Amino acid sequence: MVITWVKKNRISFFLLVNLTLFLSCYADEISSTIIPNLPQACRLDCATPYGEKLGMAIGDVVAYSNCNAQCLVREPYYQNGTYTGIKWQCVEFARRWLLIHQGVVYGDVDIAADIWDKITQVTRVADGKKLKMESHLNGSTQAPQRGDLLIYAQAYLNTGHVAVVTEVNLTAGVIRVAEQNFTNQKWASNNYAREIDLVIKGSRYWLLDAYLLGWKHILSVN
Repeated sequence: MVITWVKKNRISFFLLVNLTLFLSCYADEISSTIIPNLPQACRLDCATPYGEKLGMAIGDVVAYSNCNAQCLVREPYYQNGTYTGIKWQCVEFARRWLLIHQGVVYGDVDIAADIWDKITQVTRVADGKKLKMESHLNGSTQAPQRGDLLIYAQAYLNTGHVAVVTEVNLTAGVIRVAEQNFTNQKWASNNYAREIDLVIKGSRYWLLDAYLLGWKHILSVN
């Protein structure tokens, strides 16, 4: 039956095939144009088209592409009614991860590097309780833990960066992180963006990553 239809509708069939091939070849370009009023910086030189899924951390926390480091779309994002930040910045992802996994959020910052000095507590959304957040310089005697935030200095792209520690393997000497707006490329694995080497010298823990200041740790979420 299908063969008979193809014989009778050869022109339509070949047009359909060509259209399918076109869409598959140019899907990335098309997907970056379906968002209205997208700035030029968010349409050109994208590592991955703006708004496309990069990966998903354990707990169904999705990371989306910000196209490149110069892209800025001043559109807020809300997770179940709670503001998490500007799409699809690194600060937004880290705040959303904490909200989904620990029920807390941190306050507003101008750039990611400001989290290091300006954020000393988080707020538990359920009851408004303030919980202390402490800083550990790279080389601290306290190892990074799951849920800690890695903070990068302003010298990195003049904004710094923030990533979430999702796994720590002291034996293997490696941690895994989830993040947005770093390389803006598809994640290395299904549930983490990249791995960072962890070195233990004496009683101190060092993460081998350029521009890293250290990690922020919430004292208690109970």
